Amino acid sequence: MTPVLAIIGRPNVGKSTLFNQLTRSRDALVTDTPGVTRDRIVGHGKLGERRYVCVDTGGLGETTERLAALVRDQALRAAAEADVVLLVVDGRAGMAAGDREIAVCLRRLGKPVQIAVNKTEGLDPETAVAEFFDLGLGVPLAISSAHREGLVELIERALGHVSIDAADADPIPDAGTRVAIVGRPNVGKSTLVNRILGEERVVVYDRPGTTRDSIAVPFVRHGRPYVLIDTAGMRRRARISEAVDHFSVVKTQQAIDRAHVVVVVLDATESVTDQDAALLGMVIEAGRALVIAVNKWDGLAPEQRDHIHQEVDRRLTFVDFARVHYLSALHGSGVGGLFGAIDRAHASAFVEVQTGALTRILERAVAAHPPPLVAGRRSKLRYAHLGGHNPPRVVVHGHRSACLPEPYRRYLERALREALGIEGTPLRVELRQDANPYANRPSGNGSSGNKPSGNRPAGQRPPVNKPRPAPRRKRMPDHAV
Repeated sequence: MTPVLAIIGRPNVGKSTLFNQLTRSRDALVTDTPGVTRDRIVGHGKLGERRYVCVDTGGLGETTERLAALVRDQALRAAAEADVVLLVVDGRAGMAAGDREIAVCLRRLGKPVQIAVNKTEGLDPETAVAEFFDLGLGVPLAISSAHREGLVELIERALGHVSIDAADADPIPDAGTRVAIVGRPNVGKSTLVNRILGEERVVVYDRPGTTRDSIAVPFVRHGRPYVLIDTAGMRRRARISEAVDHFSVVKTQQAIDRAHVVVVVLDATESVTDQDAALLGMVIEAGRALVIAVNKWDGLAPEQRDHIHQEVDRRLTFVDFARVHYLSALHGSGVGGLFGAIDRAHASAFVEVQTGALTRILERAVAAHPPPLVAGRRSKLRYAHLGGHNPPRVVVHGHRSACLPEPYRRYLERALREALGIEGTPLRVELRQDANPYANRPSGNGSSGNKPSGNRPAGQRPPVNKPRPAPRRKRMPDHAV
């Protein structure tokens, strides 16, 4: 199997920078603020013919705060599940008490550990690593994550004792359906992810903004692969004060763009807010398949549930194509039925249909409701074909199709959606106007194109027919008077 490397260390020693360099990605947030990473972030890397999996973890601080304890538990769990642990320390700050405590925990796990002395650019390597021999975890190595110095030797040392498996030569398989879990802060996104996975995979804390990064977790359900992406809560722009919050919003937007299906989580105790509607509009604009999950449904009185149903029907009419599920992530009620809607939305987003079938659907829709007259003329729609997926895009060709009013375009969208059985995804209808076949033909009297007529040589201009002058009237002789 592919070896797993867990990156462990104190806050702000460069763990996320090392993760991004080893995976050649930007999946982990990197700022000067300590404690940005709180959950485990998984990425794939390759060195030569050797493949590996990197796991970035939160910083193990010296505080006893409850949130820090949860982050510490996640980091140590990642170390216990890994094949090799990369202990990252700060070569410029030197040895710290937190480094010694982490070393004690790692020795108890009994995992192979490679110490990476980071931020040593411009320093003497032997001097920078000398004091870290006291940790008793082998020979430290001086590296610089920001400048990619020493990373090749770091991987060679870390994987030197791991046997090369035949599976390492195989390409990384397709991860499967990517499902992004998005919503406002503290609506229960991380709780829903943990409930689906059946383990405490991401940090759950009763404070808004606990999740700051996008956490991708692959798993298999009923033989079908998925990737769950837990995202940071989407705040209003007026409430984004820290740079970390701004980056978290950017990462959430990127997760929506990369996802196949987006599950928008709403809080049943707060009804449908303007921020929820704005977030749903963002998903529709991105063209992603959509499932709506109304969380915290347990414990509500019958009259409160009736009110939520009315609010959803009233405020979410613009997403009437999406399924709405009422569930409780904390207790698990209603979570199992969520994947039926996810699978149907994913299938609709990647629907395949032949041009002939689409054209027949278009003909039936036009016959049932012809296009309206515009400036005394009617548009003629000729044929349709599939132009893309996720979202599905139907391209309709015709004469004067650009003159169709917006209500008729929406009618075509509804007719195509019903005929194709598309559910849970936006449908784009693109109208293309056919070119006029007579637009480039020259005008003339009986002449067509540049074809010569009669015995006139090719290229000679035809003679111009000048009008004949009017006949002159004869003058009467004088004797006739």
